[in-house]
Amino acid sequence: MTSKHMILMLICLIVGCATPSSENHTSKDEIGRKPAGKVFMPTASEPISLNAYKYELAQRISLINSNKIYTDRPQALLRSVIVLNYQVNSDGKLLRSQILRSNHDKTTEKIALSSLSSAAPFPKPPSHLLRSAKLEITETWLFNDDGRFQLRTIALPQRDE
Repeated sequence: MTSKHMILMLICLIVGCATPSSENHTSKDEIGRKPAGKVFMPTASEPISLNAYKYELAQRISLINSNKIYTDRPQALLRSVIVLNYQVNSDGKLLRSQILRSNHDKTTEKIALSSLSSAAPFPKPPSHLLRSAKLEITETWLFNDDGRFQLRTIALPQRDE
């Protein structure tokens, strides 16, 4: 073998070893976005995003209210969709909550509000997300006919009709 071939093989070997695998590579677009069922853990150098914090809160609300959660894909035509806006302080205390969108199903409104309250206090939000020592969050409750729900942040795709 000639020295040119040896050098070319050595370069290919070095480049091949230096290429990150697609399994371990995370793009900037993927930070804060997590597939359902996986926990996102930012490294010390990357601050947690609002989406990652919302994901953590959705997991907590679902865990605390596990008897009111359905684990399958949401039905095609939902009973109710409730959108809540809520505010937490720097300690994770729930300061206020309000209904932004509803189909006026009083039962599901009550379940959404009570499931949020029962999960409080929440983990402390990252300080870089706070504005005036508060963080405002919007979450959507997706209700099946049986009155159980999933949160949109961690919900599975809806079934087709």
